[in-house]
Amino acid sequence: MRLTFCDHHISTFLARYNVQGGKPLDLALSEYLRQHKSIGAHDRRQIGETLFGMTRWKSLLDYLCPEGTSIPKRLEIFQQINWQKLADDASIPEALRLGTTSFLFEKLLLAYGLEKARELCRIALTPAPIAVRANTLKISRSDLLEKWKEKFQVAASKNTPCGLLFSKREALFALPEFREGFFEMQDEGSQLVAALVAAESGHHVLDYCSGSGGKSLAFAPSMQGKGQIYLHDIRPEALIQAKQRLKRAGIQNAQFLSPDHKKLPQLKGKMDWVLADVPCSGTGTLRRNPEMKWKIDQPLLERLREEQRQIFAHALTYVRPEGRIVYATCSILPEENQDQAEFFRFHHGLIPEGEPLSILPSEGGMDGFFAVVFKKMNS
Repeated sequence: MRLTFCDHHISTFLARYNVQGGKPLDLALSEYLRQHKSIGAHDRRQIGETLFGMTRWKSLLDYLCPEGTSIPKRLEIFQQINWQKLADDASIPEALRLGTTSFLFEKLLLAYGLEKARELCRIALTPAPIAVRANTLKISRSDLLEKWKEKFQVAASKNTPCGLLFSKREALFALPEFREGFFEMQDEGSQLVAALVAAESGHHVLDYCSGSGGKSLAFAPSMQGKGQIYLHDIRPEALIQAKQRLKRAGIQNAQFLSPDHKKLPQLKGKMDWVLADVPCSGTGTLRRNPEMKWKIDQPLLERLREEQRQIFAHALTYVRPEGRIVYATCSILPEENQDQAEFFRFHHGLIPEGEPLSILPSEGGMDGFFAVVFKKMNS
């Protein structure tokens, strides 16, 4: 079988990459493309779309491809699939026709009913929307929109005050506005979660599972450069990325704390706000991370549930009396969301403030998130 230029790179990548382990697909693909700078923009787009498509439909491809099928042959089968015909083929298990596992389909079925479960599976097969958040420390959303309106198909978000939505993928990281810190990539749902941290000038805030600092970047402008943001993560590389991003955004009232940092114990009982954006199944963001579908099983969910409880309990020790803690996930499964919130309320004597934020993925719209604000009472 003669491979095209793109097919060759797709096959080479798949021969090195394990969908069920290792790096997330987007990171692994970015690394591969950096190593092959001769691949042009059009081919990069085609390679990316094909690889994400094959990963989203892995369960159906496994069903259609006999064991031992070569990667090039598997790619050929993927390219020739009549998706509509297979979607109507009742001889194929429904979970596979929806591009998911029977385990995850059953979980969604129990939580949301048949029609909504089908809809959520179909949405997970679509491309993720492109959303950014204007950094109001440097530019207003309206001014950023004015800069872009002649160049791109872009519109202001109706769901968030600083969000902008692109109708198609653009090379946003190459823009001078990105290098100048005028915006960050961030889903509208993630922006809404960050907004629950209602930090004000002079407050002290701990972003306990900060990752690369996406949510700290979002709530920092409301603090007007006063008070302190502490970013904590167990991954050193995440804190390095966070430091770079906050510097680019012009945020100077931030400190970056590894688990063994001597200052971390000194913060206990002193934080006005703590954000516990905990590790989760990622079921609300499967459009962006389709490889997660094939990792989710009961042992994983049980491990995550226990880990979430341990992280929350530890994060809570940093909250001052009358302070607030935000529990957040990018999951849409009740056992990681509503069930956990009830557990925290009962076992830690916390008072929820307002209704939880519960967002389901929508086609062309937000990813799925859950968040709840708790107030810590005087003990």
